[in-house]
Amino acid sequence: MAIQTDYLVLGSGIAGLTFALNAAKHGKVLVATKRESRDSATQWAQGGVAAVLSPEDSFERHKEDTLEAGAGLCHDVVVDLCVQGGPDAIQWLLDLGVDFSRRPNGDLDLGREGGHTKRRVAHAGDITGREFERALVEAVAAEENIEMLEWHMGVDLITMSRFGGPDHCVGAYVLDENRGTVETVLARATVIATGGAGKVYLYTSNPDVATGDGVAMAYRAGAEIANMEFYQFHPTCLYDPKAKSFLMSEALRGEGGVLRHPNTGERFMEKHHEMADLAPRDVVARAIDIEMKRTGSEFVHLDMTHKPASFLKERFPNILESCAEYGIDIASEPIPVVPAAHYMCGGITSDLHGRSSLPGLWVVGEAACTGLHGANRMASNSLLEGLVFGRRAAAKLEAQVAELRAAPWPEVPDWEIGPAVPSDEAVIVTHNWDELRRLMWNYVGIVRSDTRLRRAARRAALLEEEIREYYWKHLVTRDLLELRNIAMVAELIVSSAASRRESRGLHYTTDHVGTAEAYALDTVCKRGVLPHLRGR
Repeated sequence: MAIQTDYLVLGSGIAGLTFALNAAKHGKVLVATKRESRDSATQWAQGGVAAVLSPEDSFERHKEDTLEAGAGLCHDVVVDLCVQGGPDAIQWLLDLGVDFSRRPNGDLDLGREGGHTKRRVAHAGDITGREFERALVEAVAAEENIEMLEWHMGVDLITMSRFGGPDHCVGAYVLDENRGTVETVLARATVIATGGAGKVYLYTSNPDVATGDGVAMAYRAGAEIANMEFYQFHPTCLYDPKAKSFLMSEALRGEGGVLRHPNTGERFMEKHHEMADLAPRDVVARAIDIEMKRTGSEFVHLDMTHKPASFLKERFPNILESCAEYGIDIASEPIPVVPAAHYMCGGITSDLHGRSSLPGLWVVGEAACTGLHGANRMASNSLLEGLVFGRRAAAKLEAQVAELRAAPWPEVPDWEIGPAVPSDEAVIVTHNWDELRRLMWNYVGIVRSDTRLRRAARRAALLEEEIREYYWKHLVTRDLLELRNIAMVAELIVSSAASRRESRGLHYTTDHVGTAEAYALDTVCKRGVLPHLRGR
């Protein structure tokens, strides 16, 4: 028996829960999240939300900073929407009970991060994401129109074209990990809010749930995908084998942190960008990569020792405490850091309300390619995007809900197991997972080349074939589904990168240095259609 709901949301980060809370005003919402409700990239966010909240700032300046970071690929209208929607989004969070950091006079304490020319990042110390997720999850729990299904993971979207009908998404097949069964969930609108895909790379700041599930499902269903070559590497993650890529917030550099060579103590960002340590993330990550390769060092230093210990304790208590657990006193010694995969700037294409190219399918948050980030995301614009588009999608659906409910529920067959059997060789999943991530790190990382991309394409295609064969022979599990999804995302990243014959933003190739006006377009693809450039 199929589960029926007005809105099915896949994912429980800031974008998905913002949509759910607003959509619950006019419909029943089912949120499926593959682990616990707070297991999302939002929970790990340290910096904050970028918004114009000071008389010294302006919408125009925020827009200019975003366009500059986006390297010519931002969509102006989307930048305007998000920038101008920032103050209202912050007020919505305040009304929700988010406890932002404040100055002694009661005003919001605004931080500054890379790419920003003004202080405009509203934060909750250095645990902003944790505070946001707390408030959102508590609000969802109190909303009777929202049901949260933890340990439930999307397997595939349900499109009527699979059964001889129109090209329309009507829900998803969802794995219930507790029972080991795949449920049929029908929805008037299906919303992908599954976040990014950092686990496609060997080193990432992302939590384990970031395996590109939404993008992979949407691609298999025939939705349009764009700009997957632009994967942002956070410049500064803690270098320690036990730290599992603990993030060193960009706000550290916003508050005066400087990058130095570990052996000489020499600062090096001045020779890479006019904003030095406050340069956009792509510049800083590439500079660190260059300096590490030039000197043979496995890391560089992020130095905060010139700041008072009392300031560090007040502004960065979580980072101070976490570093101390690894034997590092950031008040008296520099922090060893390395770049790590952090944010997916491409994704499922959406319009100004979060609608994808596939009717019935909506997308919000990191899984979406709205046009805000262009070729490189500016720090703290991501949470802003999730808030603005989560609310816009819910508002648009409110105007359509009566019409959607008037249509009869479609006849959809339940999930069929067929001859699939339980896996008895889990080592195959583990091996392919490790090989794929190392392949992506070595060949499709911060710096690329035509040769590396060709090698990556050949090996990724072979791995995906092996994974596909294994998938159809065995019962689905979360591990198998995640492997299948990151293999698909890897192929999209590689093919998109190979089609862009220039260096722009996060895509830097030694064979095509510099930008080309002919490539100032989005890279678009869909199932059966190779990546190609398209205007707005």
